[in-house]
Amino acid sequence: MSAHADLLAPWDPLAPDEVALALDGVAAPWWIAGGHAVAFAVGHPFREHADTDVGLLRRDQHTIRAAWPDWEWWAADPPGTLRPWPAEETLPASVHDLWCRPGPTAPWRLQAMLDDSEGERWVFRRDTRITLPLTRLVRRAPEGPPYLAPEVQLLYKASARRPKDELDLTAALPVLDARQRRWLTAALARVHGVHHPWLPRVNPRSP
Repeated sequence: MSAHADLLAPWDPLAPDEVALALDGVAAPWWIAGGHAVAFAVGHPFREHADTDVGLLRRDQHTIRAAWPDWEWWAADPPGTLRPWPAEETLPASVHDLWCRPGPTAPWRLQAMLDDSEGERWVFRRDTRITLPLTRLVRRAPEGPPYLAPEVQLLYKASARRPKDELDLTAALPVLDARQRRWLTAALARVHGVHHPWLPRVNPRSP
């Protein structure tokens, strides 16, 4: 981000249960994303997490913002500018990333990611041919918060394939059912081609 150093640090992210408490009663759907989402799908933590990501639909950006009207909201404007998000602005399609904190001297507490949709289907912003019914996008942990379906989270992670992403794939594979594996196989092949190294692990019959 090309912003002042005081905007880039420090971070003190809310834990998933704190997010759930803060967003209790919000009418719009939201979900825990990132590595925490994979941990909820697996059923237990298996690695450390440096942050907590929250996902929501772009069409609900003002609804979720209203949950914290007194907090500062900043938009990550590509190609790398962090700027205040005025309450009256509807963010352009190029903005997917929001930072949030209680005030100008407080640490950043939340990173929210905007996901696209058409009607009742989620749309993958990196390739709009990839979609999923909204009814399959979000799951809920027993006595826990809603979280992004693991196959979708793995699709997001497949581009970077950092060590933590490889750990997430290894942990998530045993909990993916046949339908989830089919969807992820097709999505990986369409976005990354048939030689993506995750494909034989998701579907051993892949090339």
